[in-house]
Order: sequence, then C-alpha cells, then structure tokens
Amino acid sequence: MLMAHPTMLRHLVESYETARALHARQGGKETLRRLEDATYTLCVSTGTRTAEDALAAAGRRIAAAEAATEAPGGLTTAV
Repeated sequence: MLMAHPTMLRHLVESYETARALHARQGGKETLRRLEDATYTLCVSTGTRTAEDALAAAGRRIAAAEAATEAPGGLTTAV
C-alpha cells in the first residue's frame, strides 16, 4: 500500500481539524461538505475507513518518521 509522506499527512490532519472546527462553529451544507472531503482524503491517504482510525494512523506515521530522522546526540536531520 502506498503511504502519504509525513509532511502531507500533517497537512491533511490540519485540514481535517480546521474543517471539523469550522463545521462545529458554523454548521451548514458547505462546511459539512468540506469536512466530508477532508475526512475522505485523510482516510484514503492512510488506508482507513473512519476519521478516528485515519487520525491514529497519521499520528503513528508522523511519529515514526520523526523518530527515524533523529540522529545520535539528539540532532535531527531534515525529512
């Protein structure tokens, strides 16, 4: 299975959270559609079927990528 780059996953999570907050604040068809689109894209990008599973999978992938970039001595390299 193809996996989205951690930078892209960060962006997708941010987009989802923004859409969720906007829909919670404003409601309406337009914000619901934005939330549905963000959820769908995040799910497809993580190979999951629910927003909760997608967020968990994205979090694991991002954390693994961050851990892999750590060099000895606490220095990090660019991803």
